[in-house]
Amino acid sequence: VDLKECLQSAEFVSSSDGNLKILEDGSVYTTSAISLSAEKKTFTILLKDIQEDVQKKIHVSLVEEEKKKTRHARDTVLKRTKRRWGPIPSVMIENSLGPFPLQIQQVQSDTAQNYTIYYSASGPGIDQDPKGLFYIERETGNIFATRAVDREQYPSFQIICFATTPDGYSPEVPLVHTIRIEDDNDNAPYFTQDLFEFSVPENSKPGVIVGKMTAEDRDEPYTLHTTLKYRIVSQNPPVTPAFSLHGDTGVIAVLLPQLDRELVPSYTLLVEVRDMAGQPFGLCTTGTAVIRIEDTNDNAPSFKQIQYETRVEENRVNVEILRVSVVDLDEPGLPGSGAVYEIIRGNDDRSFEITTDKNTNEGVLCVVKGLDYESAKQRILVIAVNNEAPYMLAPHSQQLSQSTCSVTVHVMDLDEGPVFKPCLLRLDVKECEEIGTSIGRYIAEDPETGNSEGICYRIPPGQCNWISIDEKSGEVRTVKVLDRDVAEMRQGQCNITVLAIDRNGKTGTGTIQVFIHPGNKNYPRITKTEYIMCRDRKPICLTAQDGDEAPYSTPFVYRITDRSFASSWKITRHNDNSVYLSPKGDIPFGIYNIPVSVTDNGGKIGENHITVNYCDCVTPTECNGQTRDLRDGNVTLGIWAILAMILGSLLLLLILITICGCCGSGVMHRHVTDDCANHNLIISNTEAPGEEVMDHNIIPLQNTNDQGGYGIKTGDQQTFEMVKGRGHTLESVKGGGHQTLGSVKEGGGQPVMDTCRYSYSEWHNFTHPRLGEKVHLCRQDEEQKHSEDYLLSYNYEGKGSLAGSVGCCSDQHEEEALDFLDQLEPKFRTLAETCVKR
Repeated sequence: VDLKECLQSAEFVSSSDGNLKILEDGSVYTTSAISLSAEKKTFTILLKDIQEDVQKKIHVSLVEEEKKKTRHARDTVLKRTKRRWGPIPSVMIENSLGPFPLQIQQVQSDTAQNYTIYYSASGPGIDQDPKGLFYIERETGNIFATRAVDREQYPSFQIICFATTPDGYSPEVPLVHTIRIEDDNDNAPYFTQDLFEFSVPENSKPGVIVGKMTAEDRDEPYTLHTTLKYRIVSQNPPVTPAFSLHGDTGVIAVLLPQLDRELVPSYTLLVEVRDMAGQPFGLCTTGTAVIRIEDTNDNAPSFKQIQYETRVEENRVNVEILRVSVVDLDEPGLPGSGAVYEIIRGNDDRSFEITTDKNTNEGVLCVVKGLDYESAKQRILVIAVNNEAPYMLAPHSQQLSQSTCSVTVHVMDLDEGPVFKPCLLRLDVKECEEIGTSIGRYIAEDPETGNSEGICYRIPPGQCNWISIDEKSGEVRTVKVLDRDVAEMRQGQCNITVLAIDRNGKTGTGTIQVFIHPGNKNYPRITKTEYIMCRDRKPICLTAQDGDEAPYSTPFVYRITDRSFASSWKITRHNDNSVYLSPKGDIPFGIYNIPVSVTDNGGKIGENHITVNYCDCVTPTECNGQTRDLRDGNVTLGIWAILAMILGSLLLLLILITICGCCGSGVMHRHVTDDCANHNLIISNTEAPGEEVMDHNIIPLQNTNDQGGYGIKTGDQQTFEMVKGRGHTLESVKGGGHQTLGSVKEGGGQPVMDTCRYSYSEWHNFTHPRLGEKVHLCRQDEEQKHSEDYLLSYNYEGKGSLAGSVGCCSDQHEEEALDFLDQLEPKFRTLAETCVKR
């Protein structure tokens, strides 16, 4: 690198990379093996002109040189090279005494005659160029040192030797030679701090670590010059050694088992550190360590006096009467010395209180409740003291008892006013007591005499004026009827202040608490007394209320007081305060005024009149105030009732016309027999007439005769007759859209109407086969095909059912036997099981 072009007057040349060195002629050498990666390696050359204070930098980049292609191994040409001399590093004693110049090493070359060197230093003093420290004889190659070197400043040097011919040619590669400065124990160890401060709790056990003292040495590490040893030189105060010091590490630990802060609050240790592993010829230095003993609560407080006496006037409150003090050897201001006072005896009524003055640590005794001279002329208190922090028993010491003291308080007598006993009197009074009723007596006493002579009583104005007190006797009486529901009463309670005045005009006060207990002052009454009952006769719910509290309210007892109404109306209990009112049977429509009495739990009876409008209606809104007066016998009908009567009349007229028309079409004759049943087939419904069918394909029947037989006749009107026995006939007449059954009995040539009909079994045996034939024919149209608008067989359900017919028209005598239900067919058994489950 051309240095002179950059800065010609450069006096100092250095490199930013320690692996690269710059010589004065600009040559760049490596001081150790380096490897170049894919990236460039850059470093900076710093040029300084110290006199002109000029500085310049040159940035240099190193790139890996491309390797030339080499021949194959078998084609490699072996060349003979001269063996180079590599001297071992030279050693120079630090602070050497000479004589100077001192020869260090000699280098020689077989082909060169002139030698020059360039050297560089490493270490803390690298910024100070050691110019003129080394030189080489040009002709001999001897390297000399001109003066002594400090190893702490320059630990080593690297000297680069050049060998040239007289004409300036360098036939050999420069030789790098290292000169190491051998350490001399010229530096004494030193402590890292001027003063070490530690603390440890008192009464700590031996072996507890207190702290560590640290020293350093600037000589060569890991040699005897830097191997340090610690020891305690002295201890202040000069008592039994309390601490030990580890010679190699400098760790201080507790040695004495009884560190007492109250005896020695702190220790000062003089510690020596020496190199050369503590040998006498090593260099040494001393340091100071101050160890403070921390306080623990190992001293219990104790009173300075065991007995105290003081005086206080009676009835005085919140006044300080005494201060007590204690002695505590623990460190002041800490919880271990803070006193906590407590009255442990003689203060059952909580008349006294003691607190701690934080500034003086004294106990302040005060009276918080007035004292009575007449009750006790003196009070003796026992006060105990503790610390805020829990007590810690010191090693090899005995447990101390709690310190106490006694205080005698003398009560001074004063002229006092009367005192009520008790100061708060409770009087329980029932509600609604009569005026002038005596409810109690409230008297006061003179504390000096202990009696009530000469004391008068009165109630100050502006208070509850429900009671009065007798001025002489103190008897309390009611002035008004007591009522707990008025605004002046708070939850049935009234507080009244009473004054007691003695002969000297001294006044005392007391309080009477009047508690008014609920009474039976209210009558129970039914909240609603007017009702409308329709023809469904739904019961009416009567509910009563009572303004009194339990036990003078519910349950209520209801009773109809009028016997005439009690025979036709009844009361049914619903709950404690409600009942149901309903008629016992059929009663005429009208208005009923029913007297009902309600009795509460306290026996008070309230009379009520319930007005019930029994109306011919469906809902109460249909009544519209129209009633029937029972006294006149007149009935007022509603619109719906009149409309129902008209419709009923029209329906009856239509039935009569139908019967008359059917009777004119034909009759049915039969004789009266003995086996007529009471339950006969009757017409349950009528259907519209069907179309008249004229079919010639009617199956002919046998000829009829008088003894028996069956026959069918066709004509304008189709008649189906059944003759049984001796002239019994069953006729089915179709006409006018209605079907009728009739019976006639022949006798004496005159037809007689018979009130008895055939039984169901007779009718069924005759009609069942023929109705089947008729239905079969009816199900076919003109083309002999089944028609869709006639009765069709839905399903076949089997034969021979033991149940027979289960229709509504079954004969009662035949249906009374129900044994067939025990032998149901599978289909009906499944139906029965389903019904049972439901």
